[in-house]
Amino acid sequence: MSVMSGPYPAAAAPEAVLFKAACPDCRARFELDAGGLRLAIGGSRRTTFYSFTCPECGNAVRKPAGERIVELLTRGGVRTLRLHSAL
Repeated sequence: MSVMSGPYPAAAAPEAVLFKAACPDCRARFELDAGGLRLAIGGSRRTTFYSFTCPECGNAVRKPAGERIVELLTRGGVRTLRLHSAL
């Protein structure tokens, strides 16, 4: 392992990531940036999902998120909410 001393190079600004999505109600297909999506991670498959508002019809959409989708959305900067079970 090497250790750098002195000033660190400036990090490059990340490119904007766009996610393809579709509305199950109006069947519209579109792209959303990270700000247009929300990710909730629960303790099971049933409680792990992403959601967004369809820009065409305005309906709230909620879809299940498996491990791969969670990874992609998280890396893309989507806001994440961790759900905890009530005891």
